[in-house]
Amino acid sequence: MYHACPIRCITDPIFFSDPSLGYLFKRIPIRYNISIKLMNHARCRQYIAMHFGEEAAENVLVYEDFSVGNLGRPQFKKMMKDSQKITFAAIVVYRLDRISRNIGDFAKLIEDLGDRHIDFISIREQFDTSSPMGRAMMYIASVFSQLERETIAERIRDNMHELSKTGRWLGGTTPTGYASESLSSVTVDGKVKKACKLKPIPEEIQLVKTIFEVFMETGSLSKTDQYLLEHRCVTKRGKQFTRFAIRGILTNPVYMIADETAYQYLKENNVDLFAERAEFDGEHGIMAYNRTLQRPGKANQIRPMEEWIVAVGKHPGIIAGGDRVRVQAMLDVNRSKSYRRPRSNVAPLSHCSSSNST
Repeated sequence: MYHACPIRCITDPIFFSDPSLGYLFKRIPIRYNISIKLMNHARCRQYIAMHFGEEAAENVLVYEDFSVGNLGRPQFKKMMKDSQKITFAAIVVYRLDRISRNIGDFAKLIEDLGDRHIDFISIREQFDTSSPMGRAMMYIASVFSQLERETIAERIRDNMHELSKTGRWLGGTTPTGYASESLSSVTVDGKVKKACKLKPIPEEIQLVKTIFEVFMETGSLSKTDQYLLEHRCVTKRGKQFTRFAIRGILTNPVYMIADETAYQYLKENNVDLFAERAEFDGEHGIMAYNRTLQRPGKANQIRPMEEWIVAVGKHPGIIAGGDRVRVQAMLDVNRSKSYRRPRSNVAPLSHCSSSNST
């Protein structure tokens, strides 16, 4: 039987938000604290009430995250930080895979909790870390949780493979130079199938060409930034360009024309290429799927090229393959250079200011 650890009373009301339930919990003066990573609120509270008492069930701390890929989640880190300041009796989850689906992360977590004398309880699997058998069973179950996670990832990648064959735009913020255009088609069984492709925006296309031209001429992100600032060129959202935004345009393969140079470049970098050589017609652009690594609370990162899934898109390309390859080499050279944002009082010229006024 488990006993919650008595701690000092807390007199100031503190509110904890649980997004999955849509209301707030209020923490009042308490004697016992149990940290919950919530999956099924009612069952977790019922278990806590049965094993730790009604008072503990009424005054638990709730930490809610939306991803279980790793232990770098904001609320999880907050929970572990709080456990160093507050005496927790246990961490209770409804299912084991709600805490982590990575066996390495899970093993480290259990060891860390053991050092702090905090029990880990998973209700659905009906075992906990207070006994050797419980710990062994948890490790076994975590292996299958990781297997499930990797299987889901493989299914997602297989789906990306199928989507890449169409060269379609999958949604999200469109790159500078393009807008999303909805297309409809009728299948053989009479169903209407909808998809999207990128449609050029002439004035933005010209801006993208200008950015590539200036960078290839100067070889400097800072000077390119200065040029855009002096000419009052702005982003899609009407904001000043930053070096980060400029680099994002220069590195985006969507602008590269699918020509022979582009084909050779992609093959040499071992991308997962879903297009025949004949499809590189010197007109259409490139679509790269699985290119970014998106994690909650962190900036998107670009994956290694060998993880990209690449196809020839339905949209027209802008930058010749040779120019785009040259730009990537120049960016690699500039990667380690320091940067200070330029400022200028030069009067605006007509090129960008007029092209972005529409």
